[in-house]
Amino acid sequence: MMTVPRAEDPARLALEGHDLHLGYAAGEDVVAGLDISVDEGSFTVIVGPNACGKSTLLRSLSKVLPPRSGTVLLDGREISSMRPKIFARQVGFLAQSSIAPEAITVHELVGRGRYPHQSVLHQWSEEDDRQVSTAMERTHVAELARRRVSELSGGQRQRVWIAMALAQQTRILLLDEPTTYLDLAHQVEVLELCRELNQVLGTTIVAVLHDLNQACRYADRIVVMRAGRILARGRPAQVITPQTIHEAFGLEVCITPDPVTGTPLILPSPPRAHVHFEGP
Repeated sequence: MMTVPRAEDPARLALEGHDLHLGYAAGEDVVAGLDISVDEGSFTVIVGPNACGKSTLLRSLSKVLPPRSGTVLLDGREISSMRPKIFARQVGFLAQSSIAPEAITVHELVGRGRYPHQSVLHQWSEEDDRQVSTAMERTHVAELARRRVSELSGGQRQRVWIAMALAQQTRILLLDEPTTYLDLAHQVEVLELCRELNQVLGTTIVAVLHDLNQACRYADRIVVMRAGRILARGRPAQVITPQTIHEAFGLEVCITPDPVTGTPLILPSPPRAHVHFEGP
């Protein structure tokens, strides 16, 4: 198994997982003996073939799926010991297929992001109003505030969900396949928004993506998984090599600089098929 070393830098760690064993019900481990670290302020993308454990890992980092063994740390503290509201003020999680309640409006859904900041003694306040308005403005959905979420396009809905997470005022945002089912224009729109949150607000983002070229273009760290383990991790130019792609996906590729960004651009090599044509 090849491992590409991470670039050395003095960045502070935000999230860490140590010797993680993850699975569901009585089945076998989906992830076994995995270590991962997420730098504060980074935009990290996890890639890998289907069923390799990407979403399972993200669910564990988000406190949704407790590890069978091993630990997940937030700022050096085990997240299993943190109360849900305290954790939710630090880490937001957007699942792959988020479903909005029937007839809920955009403003109402974004407002649910304020739940971790409320209590019996601290109900809805002017600060909540301000944070909801700011989140909708930053995600460009303010003009949709009175619309029902069910009436929106896929790209608009995804921006609304991100606005809800933003209203939560977390410094870490975990996104499970945020571009799934979106057309290309909306995929770019969502990823540009994520980059803006990362670069302007300093939000630490960890996302699972399927498109390797988009991962290279937007992430400053890439984690490549296969069969429940991390195959390689580091900056896109370090990690995305023909050898890594072949080992992870079983695919022969050529890699060239993206003409727009200079990041790795992955081009699948034509299959070496032998086609026989019979004459008339």
